Amino acid sequence: MLTTKPLSISMPTVPKPVHDDLYEKNVTAWMMTTQDKILSETERLCEMVLNSTQTALDWVSQYVDLDYMMWIKWLMSPIIITFVILPCIILLLIYVSSLILYIYKAHRKRLIRRLATYVEQGDFWLGGREIVATLWDAHAWLWHGYELWGLENLPTEGGFMLLYYHGAIPVDYYYMVARVLLLKETMIHSVVDKFLFKVPGMKIILEAFCCTPGTVDTCAEQLAEGKILGLAPGGVYEAQFGDNEYKILWRERLGFARAALKANVPILPVFTENVREAFRVFPFGNRFFYWLFEKTRLPLRPVFGGFPVKLRTHIGEPIYPEPGMTPEEMRDQCKESLEKIIAKHQRIPGSIFRGIFDRLFNKPRSHSD
Repeated sequence: MLTTKPLSISMPTVPKPVHDDLYEKNVTAWMMTTQDKILSETERLCEMVLNSTQTALDWVSQYVDLDYMMWIKWLMSPIIITFVILPCIILLLIYVSSLILYIYKAHRKRLIRRLATYVEQGDFWLGGREIVATLWDAHAWLWHGYELWGLENLPTEGGFMLLYYHGAIPVDYYYMVARVLLLKETMIHSVVDKFLFKVPGMKIILEAFCCTPGTVDTCAEQLAEGKILGLAPGGVYEAQFGDNEYKILWRERLGFARAALKANVPILPVFTENVREAFRVFPFGNRFFYWLFEKTRLPLRPVFGGFPVKLRTHIGEPIYPEPGMTPEEMRDQCKESLEKIIAKHQRIPGSIFRGIFDRLFNKPRSHSD
């Protein structure tokens, strides 16, 4: 009888898993090595910072007694709080109270009337514009003793253009727009730079006060419709690179002249005394900021100020288009007229202190010294 052996099936060898003991040991060793490196680098960095700080303190201590300064700071803290911070809070409350009372005294009837008109006519921005204009006019009166001369030069019919000198921050133009709105109940439409529409919170103000980044055609169309158009040919360039010498920096701008000639409307030059003393640009790095402006077309040069100097806006006599007049001729006439207003009313070079003194003493309408 034959006996058969059972079949033995040989199974393939199962490969060892990748995560074997050697792998685990290598990974653990690598992690520990990396951790040690990170810790050592961190310790070295902290040591460098401490050494640098200590070196700086040692250098400063050669000239300044730090313990004494800390003691002075501790000693002066109550004085600063009681003599500076708290009085400033009270002054701020007084300032706000004065603004509110001025608005109530001078403009309450107008505000009520305009708000009633808004309800009747449905002009959404009418009441809001009136309230904001009243607030700005109150600030102009209280902080700068603002005055607006030359309203009699404004044409009573048809559209026209107000051509103003652009300060570092054109607060004078804001004040003029508010004052004309309150006194004449007329809105000045403004041509502004496109970047303002991208500034958070500005779009609603620009919309309410009829501001547009106008072209020659759109400006001519608004003027032909009988609207008042305000613009500064110097724009951001004049704001950033002008100084207290009050030079007009229009470069080769001709768009405003083309728009006025196309619509056949007059141009009125506008200038405000001491506008360069209210706010000033950072006086250093002119070449760098000019290069930066050429690259970005943005007003990146720092501005400082808010000084309570006297501000007087002068509206010049209208310049009417003539038959056959070219845009260059219109521009030159406007520039010459504006330069005459500056020479007549502005002290050159401008002075912040003398601008503040103008708040205290009556200054003649024509400047001669």
